[in-house]
Amino acid sequence: MSAEPVNVRILDRDYTVGVGADERDSLIAASRLLDAKMREIRGSNRMAAVDRVAVLAALNLAHELQQLRDENARQAVALQQTLADLNRRLDRAIDGT
Repeated sequence: MSAEPVNVRILDRDYTVGVGADERDSLIAASRLLDAKMREIRGSNRMAAVDRVAVLAALNLAHELQQLRDENARQAVALQQTLADLNRRLDRAIDGT
């Protein structure tokens, strides 16, 4: 699969990124999310250094991602425990017949 160029605009700057056709929409959504986060951090302070705004936006997004991963891991453990309990119940039900 070949990459196609996609233009995105983040904090009033244009970037061209190569991406597979099946990932184009996701990349555009991600760029919009990043742009919104950077604008939120920059706020009304238009003089804020873009690199600082970018690092803080990346840190915020990485923190949100880590929280989602942690929650996903907790849910996976809970699911495994539930499945193990159901298997034990099934085993007892089968053995009881």
